[in-house]
Amino acid sequence: MQGPPRPPLTIASEPDDEHQACLKALTAIGATFKEIARIDDGNGCGIGKPIALSSPLPGIEFKPEGQMRCEAALALAQWMKESVIPSAAALDNGKIVTINQASTYVCRLRNNASTGKISEHARGNAIDVASFTFENGKTIVIEPRREDPTLTGAFQRAASASACLYFTTVLDPESDAAHESHFHLDVIERNGGFRYCH
Repeated sequence: MQGPPRPPLTIASEPDDEHQACLKALTAIGATFKEIARIDDGNGCGIGKPIALSSPLPGIEFKPEGQMRCEAALALAQWMKESVIPSAAALDNGKIVTINQASTYVCRLRNNASTGKISEHARGNAIDVASFTFENGKTIVIEPRREDPTLTGAFQRAASASACLYFTTVLDPESDAAHESHFHLDVIERNGGFRYCH
């Protein structure tokens, strides 16, 4: 027996006042971005009010430019400003000049699976950070560093731990094989404000 047809997945609505407040905060923090046309790729993939982010903070490039919801970009900028940049000061590599991202908006299921739940990347809520490049030319790649006793290991662990103050999901190289080479950061809303940090 077949039940009623499931309603088609739709793009989450973004209240205009919240979106405008977010754009204002993103501008005030010094991000470089542009508003782009609504993205609707069907099956619930898309962003109602997307932006293309090229720099979350003055002097820091986001490469390649990424499409996402304003809320994800603002969380990235705040995390960088308040946690990652201060932590990086101990490394003696100079300032962070580039965040190298592996994925922002893309229409796919979680972990690129063929069945299952839609990824937060498909809603514009997620950013995968692969590495940070510093002004001295050094790049710190995100990789398993739980036992790494160096300053680089401490920096990555601090960045991962602090990300959960800004994002509602944080998956790092210690979480599973699918995340060995990046931080997955997203702003999915869960019941009761629950956060998943691993």
